[in-house]
Amino acid sequence: MTPPRRAVISITSAHATLFQGKETTGVFISEALHPYKVFTAAGFEVDLTSETGTFTPDWLSQQPDFLNGEDLATWQDTNSEFRKKLDNMPKAAEIDGSRYGIFYASAGHAALIDYPTASTLQKIAAEVWANGGIVSAVCHGPAIFANLLDPATNEPIIKGKTITGFTTEAEITMGIMEELRSWGNDMVDEMAAKLGAKYTRAQGIWDDYHVVDGRLVTGQNPASARSTAQAAVEAFEKL
Repeated sequence: MTPPRRAVISITSAHATLFQGKETTGVFISEALHPYKVFTAAGFEVDLTSETGTFTPDWLSQQPDFLNGEDLATWQDTNSEFRKKLDNMPKAAEIDGSRYGIFYASAGHAALIDYPTASTLQKIAAEVWANGGIVSAVCHGPAIFANLLDPATNEPIIKGKTITGFTTEAEITMGIMEELRSWGNDMVDEMAAKLGAKYTRAQGIWDDYHVVDGRLVTGQNPASARSTAQAAVEAFEKL
């Protein structure tokens, strides 16, 4: 039986400052908006949710290099369907994971803070996985895998699988590794190694790159959010 043609996009509830306290990190807008557009265009009903039902927009994600044109117009229009769903999203505890065929973890650096212990978001993802659906994540979104277990085996769902995610090289290039270390959680590649997954990446830190390993779909960075969602849809169509 094919899982429901519905997708749920998880949003980080966390926020923090980076760049010596100058800028705020939260949800990276395009990493939620691009999959939202892909899924709706493919005929999916799409919901958004976060652990607490709240969000903070990431400063960097609102800069012209990352948010412009139609995307910027959608973000600025508080009456757009995307903004209405984001601004009024339910807490993850209010979401029934059995209703969805795709789980997609959007991110932003702040996801490193709350995703590893976001038990209700992880419960939704686990239900989607157990019901034969697609679990996907982009950029720092794979932080959700830290305590995400396959209900059938009680093992990490990424164990023995290949994933990608934001590179440690990119964190170093941005000059924020010391600040990220103060949060006390692993980078994506470190988490993958601890859980028995293979981490792979594109040669360039900003290249559009995603990996499909069965029902697990992951993307490397903001530029990969759209292609990761498209790959998730393609994987869903093969179920």
